[in-house]
Amino acid sequence: MAKVDSAAVQDGFQLYLHGFIVTDDGHWVVVQQGMNGELKQARRYHWLSEGLKSFVDEPHAAIEGPGQGEIVNLTDHRAETSRRMQLELLGVVGPDGIARELSKIIPSYARRDFGGEPLLPHLDLPAHHDVRPGDIMEKRLYGNLAAAADRGPRDFSELLLTPGVGARTVQALAMVAEVVHGAPYRFTDPARFSFAHGGKDRHPFPVPLRVYDETIRVLKSAVRSAKLGRQEELGALKRLDEQARLLEQKASGPPVEELISDERDRSHAYEGRSVFGWALPPEASRAKPCPIAGPRVT
Repeated sequence: MAKVDSAAVQDGFQLYLHGFIVTDDGHWVVVQQGMNGELKQARRYHWLSEGLKSFVDEPHAAIEGPGQGEIVNLTDHRAETSRRMQLELLGVVGPDGIARELSKIIPSYARRDFGGEPLLPHLDLPAHHDVRPGDIMEKRLYGNLAAAADRGPRDFSELLLTPGVGARTVQALAMVAEVVHGAPYRFTDPARFSFAHGGKDRHPFPVPLRVYDETIRVLKSAVRSAKLGRQEELGALKRLDEQARLLEQKASGPPVEELISDERDRSHAYEGRSVFGWALPPEASRAKPCPIAGPRVT
């Protein structure tokens, strides 16, 4: 799962936190969190055992965080051709052929000859987060491809588990698959920006504890009622969702920045809290500088 969220979904967030919960009857849930240091934003990847049919084909129950637009998303169902062609490339074209195709994609000015092992006794990484052509070490990539071909992965999920095959290798395979076979690998980011419960880092606003607690209460009540055969509350939640989906086609409102600003102004009334403490009234928060980079509290 960590390999999927770091290599198959390349959205600019590096995983640093993994949570795995298993029930007595064998059901499980996984919540992983990634961080984008440049944006100072986090996002969470939610997995549920219920209804999971594939670990690489739209496996997430939800991905929570600000949308990143077009990303490398090999878990999208439309990427099935790309996943299949990557395996075919390893078996038919082989590491040599892939390296040749990759050299056509990467401009000659961006290619670097590292000429052996790095001189520094530690990782020498670029300052930027995104993978750029000049960052790719072709010799290291070649070794990873050879290892993957030697393992002979039978499916895409097994490919991700091959030691040494990470985001860069998978991205390279996807790039070549698109050029050779016309299999697209960039799709709309599956994450959606949520205004439900804010964030502990105060983005987009502090967690409104009163709202948070009430949400938990309603959901617990709905689950308890459903177990007793009463479906009214769950049915109401379902109708609410259906109505929201209908309205989103034509609903309009103020800019997102205004919505965030309004939520922050009202946060103290809902017992808003973050890692920086309790939310302050608007007049107090305006006078106090924001401790982290990002939008100021206005």
